[in-house]
Amino acid sequence: MRLDAETLRERSVVARRFLSPCTLCPRKCRIRRLDGETGSCGIGAIARVASYGPHFGEEPPISGVRGSGTVFLSGCNLRCAYCQNADIARGDVGVPVSPEGLAAMILDLASRRCHNVNFVSPTHVMPQILAGLAEARRHGFDLPVVWNCGGYESEEALRLLDGIVDVYMPDFKYGDEIEGRRLSLVRSYPSRARAALREMHRQVGDLMLDEEGIAQRGLLVRHLVLPEGRAGTSEVLRFLAREISPDTWVNVMDQYHPVGAGDPASGPDRRPTPEELAKAAEAARRAGLHRGIFPRPC
Repeated sequence: MRLDAETLRERSVVARRFLSPCTLCPRKCRIRRLDGETGSCGIGAIARVASYGPHFGEEPPISGVRGSGTVFLSGCNLRCAYCQNADIARGDVGVPVSPEGLAAMILDLASRRCHNVNFVSPTHVMPQILAGLAEARRHGFDLPVVWNCGGYESEEALRLLDGIVDVYMPDFKYGDEIEGRRLSLVRSYPSRARAALREMHRQVGDLMLDEEGIAQRGLLVRHLVLPEGRAGTSEVLRFLAREISPDTWVNVMDQYHPVGAGDPASGPDRRPTPEELAKAAEAARRAGLHRGIFPRPC
């Protein structure tokens, strides 16, 4: 049973208190976003949407055949050197949306028979999303909610999503603290991500699919393989298998490519080699993970 509109509204009110001073994510930048200031995420009191629509490029349990109803939020609480959507992540693009405007987008996606509504980079605008969901629920919205985030989350904030989010789809980017600082400009990424994944799994458990193979509830984790082993892939996968669940659905992604034309500040300057991808696939096998997508290098 999904939470009703009034409970969603109440959760949005509680979440809004995190915005001034802002402690919504582990950065705790303490900017007063409700007073017109802009946080480290690039966003103030009002959410901005870069684009929305059916998306067919997510994992098969998310996109299915009718697409995932994806809402791309502007801004991000990470600053990944190799970000492929840096213009969106800075918060410079998109249109401001009210709760009613966001609800209209959600209901439009539902009317187009998407399998779910999928919020991309939602962490920094959780209160605004909850207010939009409350309004959409008042008008009959009842699809699974996907929380597609970077993994750098506050446990306290995540607890407000209990009973609201059906499918968590976080990244687990780094197993190494130094690489998190160097490549995403945040402190304590591994410990924050581990705590967040434990809380997400506590809420929704392992990924559950319907008879068509579409995710209805659970945890799906993404991990991007970086050259030179800089993502700490083996450590990340061992954690998922041993401390979350060996049945964790994980996408070990092979699509890293440099964005900085050889600039070291933009991350590794080459793609992973076939040998590095094979090593990542073997690490998943050794950890005991068996559900998901694993590299198949030529």
